[in-house]
Amino acid sequence: MKLSTLCGVILFAILFPLMSVHAADIKVGENVFRKCMACHVVTKEQHRTGPHLVGLFGRAAGTANGYKRYSKAIKTSGIIWDAISLDAYLAAPKKYIKGTRMAFAGLKKKADRDNVIAYLQQFSQ
Repeated sequence: MKLSTLCGVILFAILFPLMSVHAADIKVGENVFRKCMACHVVTKEQHRTGPHLVGLFGRAAGTANGYKRYSKAIKTSGIIWDAISLDAYLAAPKKYIKGTRMAFAGLKKKADRDNVIAYLQQFSQ
């Protein structure tokens, strides 16, 4: 395989999963996030039942400062939150990280996940 073709394939593999996030609707994502608000805060670094989500992207799972109720499963997962890992987690949290304490069943619709991810990304910049 030519180097240019290989580079194109790699670039496509990296960027393709993010394309749906760019087409997502942040305002709709804010509405979808209402399902999460009982346990999570995204506008300030304040923990509730779950950790705050400020600065989530690029952060290692299980490392929000001051949050003490992480499961061993999430602390040892090795996950760095990005659009791809968050999409998989939000689809089925207990399947993605066996042993997680998050009681939420997940967002089954891909569009809902894309929209909420786009909404969350603005709090990580």
